[in-house]
Amino acid sequence: MIAKPLRLSTTSASFAADLQARLHVSAEDDKAIAVRVQGIIADVRTRGDAAVLAYTQRWDGLAAKSMSELELTQAELKAAYDALPADQREALSSAALRIKSYHEAQKKASGESWQYTDSDGTLLGQKVTPLDRVGIYVPGGKAAYPSSVLMNAIPAHVAGVGEIIMVVPTPQGIKNAMVLAAAYVGGVTRAFTIGGAQAIAAMACGTATIPKVDKITGPGNAYVAEAKRQVFGMVGIDMIAGPSEILVLADGSTPPDWVAMDLFSQAEHDELAQSILLCPDAAYIDAVQASIDKLLPEMPRQAIIAKSLNDRGALIHTRSMNEACHISNQIAPEHLEVSSNNPHEWEPLLKHAGAIFLGAYTSESLGDYCAGPNHVLPTSGTARFSSPLGVYDFQKRSSLIEVSKQGAKSLGLIAATLAYSEGLQGHARAARMRIS
Repeated sequence: MIAKPLRLSTTSASFAADLQARLHVSAEDDKAIAVRVQGIIADVRTRGDAAVLAYTQRWDGLAAKSMSELELTQAELKAAYDALPADQREALSSAALRIKSYHEAQKKASGESWQYTDSDGTLLGQKVTPLDRVGIYVPGGKAAYPSSVLMNAIPAHVAGVGEIIMVVPTPQGIKNAMVLAAAYVGGVTRAFTIGGAQAIAAMACGTATIPKVDKITGPGNAYVAEAKRQVFGMVGIDMIAGPSEILVLADGSTPPDWVAMDLFSQAEHDELAQSILLCPDAAYIDAVQASIDKLLPEMPRQAIIAKSLNDRGALIHTRSMNEACHISNQIAPEHLEVSSNNPHEWEPLLKHAGAIFLGAYTSESLGDYCAGPNHVLPTSGTARFSSPLGVYDFQKRSSLIEVSKQGAKSLGLIAATLAYSEGLQGHARAARMRIS
């Protein structure tokens, strides 16, 4: 198995076009997926549980006669946790504690209500309240992701969400014990062994068994992403997740084996994942390629890694670390590693990234599992305008306004003048009535 990421240089006249071509993901199948998902959502909206059961049998091979057979009880979740080896129980619990601590700090920083009274006695403020019920989607196709359970459920809990509904596909009925245990540790209220567009539709529309949620979070395949896109408006969503990405800014000081393995860490997700290295040292790039050649045969998922690196990977020689930072901002990657002796020299130059990992010892995988910050991150360049999943995704804000008698006089004149200019007599007269 050979993996040769595309070699690029910023000195090439065609560099901009070559980089854009490597970043581009073909969308030729999107229309067919959209039409199929539209039919699934319509079917679930019309037939509810019956449609969910039919799709689950067709695609996951679960011949359940009723939805109760697809619901995981709290006792089953706890039993899965209790049955884990001690090291896995400890790892789940330790990761959950760090994730909870981080999101509690996040809530204190940005998620509290506030108010003040201005000079005329008018009270103004903001009331922050949690969502009543959210749905979290946990992927379950090519791999199992207990970490995704923790990353979605724990910030919802910290935010104060009343009910957390989890869906996870279990093809052929194979339930992953770590996923079930993570649901127990994360405080999931109800869990169902369903997946795909039908699971998104069930949570968005509600069925006789699955309650309608207010918001859906969590990544999935192209059908899940398209279903989230189509139900947005009926419910809230966190983001439309694309293939996973890592970009490594390296100054040549980190052992090349470490960087090669960090590139593998995203490439092993799936064939469309993207791994990019930016470095001003050509000899170091050669060393990383040599490490890729050496380490790839050791990897259990080497076929997926090789295809990802061959089709979408890139090793880019830059003029300087400054230029590398500029290119990184253009790409706006999901995961950005600053693999440098002095990462804080470059961090101020980095504006757009889902998560920034500073220093050679901060591998992206630590952020995926247990560092504390959320691993549900914007992809496909959307880090230019969006943020990681957080407590704020499970809260909403209401404005508070209490106008005093004195304030009604001054504000009433302003409002009436503006309302008259817009031709809205009712607005103007409602404001003026309070003046006298």
